[in-house]
Amino acid sequence: MDDLEFLRSGISLEGVESDDFLDGSGVEPSEDLINLVIWELRDEWKLAFLVFKWGRKWRCCDEKSWRLMVWVLGNHKKFSNAWCLIKDLYRESSMDTQLPMFVLIDRYAAANEPAEAIRAFQLMERFKLSPDQKALYTLLDTLCKHGNVEEAEEFMFLNAKLFPLETEGFNIILSGWCNVYTDITEAKRIWKEMDKCRVIPNEDSYTHMISCFSKVNNLFESLRLYDEMKKKGWKPNIRVYNSLVYVLAHENCHEEAFKMLDKMREMGLIPDSSTYNYIIRPLCKAGKLEDARSILSKMLGENINPNIDTYHAFLEGKGVCFEESLELLERMVKSGNGPNSDTFLILLGKFLQSNEAEIALEIWVKMKEYKVSPDSAHFMVMVEGLVKHGLTFKAKELRDEMLSIGIKEDPKLTKLFKNMSLEDEVKEIKKQRHVKRESRGAGLHHGKKLFRGKRSKT
Repeated sequence: MDDLEFLRSGISLEGVESDDFLDGSGVEPSEDLINLVIWELRDEWKLAFLVFKWGRKWRCCDEKSWRLMVWVLGNHKKFSNAWCLIKDLYRESSMDTQLPMFVLIDRYAAANEPAEAIRAFQLMERFKLSPDQKALYTLLDTLCKHGNVEEAEEFMFLNAKLFPLETEGFNIILSGWCNVYTDITEAKRIWKEMDKCRVIPNEDSYTHMISCFSKVNNLFESLRLYDEMKKKGWKPNIRVYNSLVYVLAHENCHEEAFKMLDKMREMGLIPDSSTYNYIIRPLCKAGKLEDARSILSKMLGENINPNIDTYHAFLEGKGVCFEESLELLERMVKSGNGPNSDTFLILLGKFLQSNEAEIALEIWVKMKEYKVSPDSAHFMVMVEGLVKHGLTFKAKELRDEMLSIGIKEDPKLTKLFKNMSLEDEVKEIKKQRHVKRESRGAGLHHGKKLFRGKRSKT
């Protein structure tokens, strides 16, 4: 047993005893060991915190340890503890508190508490940190990354006097609306705001906008901005060309998509597997599997290897049967591209939606053969699908299996089985009433016969 396993097995939740155990364990604390154990215990914050305090006691906590512990506490929404750590770091150490502060800000944003994230940014001055333009952009990027784009935008405009409005700040907000939400209306509004504020768009600005227009299949605006970008002297990058290939392929402009590949090469950019996937995926979706295979052959001819998304495109393809799916799974293994949990989510969902529940059950068995462990998403898809197809007994079996391996039940499933129990109860009550009526009816009928029989004798 290594040091990590030994420490994990011996630590209890009782502070004093655990501290004594750690001191008497014979394990020599080091910065690397403390960081490793905290990471391994990241789902058990109390134990991780105990190890961190042990590391502090022996002066084995480096900057990474502090950041990691703040991250673990933030993950578990133990923000008061995280603040105490940052205060301790500021008072007792010569280490920089800025990075742990940004870790705390990130965890607030991840917990959907943007106001607290902004407040933490504003409190940085108390720790003798002077938030500059770079720090602002880190805050804005963190907020946007976790979906708090509106709050990030509002903060940027409210603080325009302290932090001048610049292209980089607008690009962060633009990226939020374009890449986190794909909200073209908001993206266009920000584009106009840039013009009002006399902030000049750069290569990144055009890249975000073209990406967003392509995602909503607006071919005209994608090409218009592409032309405008070149006229303004900005060189389109591979993201721009990939976006154009995507929208052209989705609009069935396959010849133009291939011409765009040629333009990429002229610009010194090499198409990659993602570029070809943008052409292959819509063909598979439309059931044009021969055309998709032709593109795959061309891709291989250019020494571009398919990635897992390429195989997923074929697995999702219209008309790909069970046997072809199994063949693709084998190819994935040989090429070193999975299959992974997403692969089986695709297959389970596909066959359940096409009313092939029996095949979905075979895929479920295959998943375990490929050593992919089902998670809550797999159980959710299967149980819901089986209930929908009337295979309630098998659905209950899978639900029991899910609970037995420690996966928490989704509230949707709880409600589903509660409704099923009520339906079964109603059916049972109706059945019992029906049986009672029949027995009552039989008794009355028998009595009448006896009565009539007696009357006939007199």
